[in-house]
Amino acid sequence: MYSSKLTEVDAFSDLIRGVRAHGSLFGSSTLSPPWALHFVDGAPLTLCTVLTGSGWIVPEHHPPERLRAHETIVVRGPGTFTFVDEIGTRAEPVACGEHCAAPEQGGTRHRRGWHDDGGEAGGEGADDDGGEAGGEGADDDGGATTLIVGAYPVRGEISRRLLDALPVVLRVDAGGTADPVLDHLAAEVAVDTPGQQVVLDRLLDWLLVCTLREWFDRPGGEPPAWWAAQRDPVVGHALRLLHAEPAAPWTVAALAGRTGVSRSTLAKRFADLVGEPPLTYLTRWRMTLAADLLVEREAATVADVARTVGYSDPFGFSAAFKRVRGVNPSDFRRTATAP
Repeated sequence: MYSSKLTEVDAFSDLIRGVRAHGSLFGSSTLSPPWALHFVDGAPLTLCTVLTGSGWIVPEHHPPERLRAHETIVVRGPGTFTFVDEIGTRAEPVACGEHCAAPEQGGTRHRRGWHDDGGEAGGEGADDDGGEAGGEGADDDGGATTLIVGAYPVRGEISRRLLDALPVVLRVDAGGTADPVLDHLAAEVAVDTPGQQVVLDRLLDWLLVCTLREWFDRPGGEPPAWWAAQRDPVVGHALRLLHAEPAAPWTVAALAGRTGVSRSTLAKRFADLVGEPPLTYLTRWRMTLAADLLVEREAATVADVARTVGYSDPFGFSAAFKRVRGVNPSDFRRTATAP
């Protein structure tokens, strides 16, 4: 049966667990205007933050967003976006993906753990000696702009539920809990030391978590129901129990007993805050877990997966899976694993 190693797990921790910087594209570059970096991969999530200077994020089919020092923007794929020194820049766009153009070509190299230690990466205004390019401003003070980019591979249905809660573009201003992380990032990308990639991966994870938490908690924001419900002492406790022990034989009465309230109180409060009854939420969460297990455990039978997420009867599990996912488990696995 599926259960968490932790005593209690909040919904956000479960959903973001599959969004990890391990294996992500990571790049740091110092840019002098003019520049236009076109990020063409359409990664599920791309985090962009400026350590020094400023520029513009121009998402596909969305308005441009100014990005200043210590501000962070997260772009949700599959759309692409461009980072430019100014709107209408004269720089020719350089396509950036897993292997980006070299700085002397006007772009930036991107690979995990690499940083541009050569200073400026100008656009067409870069001089022949690789010196600083002219042009107007990426930086209000006329200096170079240092950009950090982390592109996150997002695998599985669990993490997809987090993506579904996010807009195409979200931004978090400077001055929040992410600032100390950015200071650590700036120090780490400035040197090449053993273990650097592990440090960068963890710092990117930390930065993404801080960014999303601040965005969900922003004044006047509309966070997903499960985010706000986590703060409620009763419903939050119930959610943590369901995520920690999704395969347990839960009933509303059992869940109410664990949270210390009556069955009717829990049912109403849960539905009011989360938008659906507790066992409906549990069923959808179990089917999300099952969808990933069907793909990840190729040798497991449907009956094995059913038992893992709390169903002793594979037929009952298959019926629930089709009701929630619109397809039976075997067909889902066949489609998801097709080359």
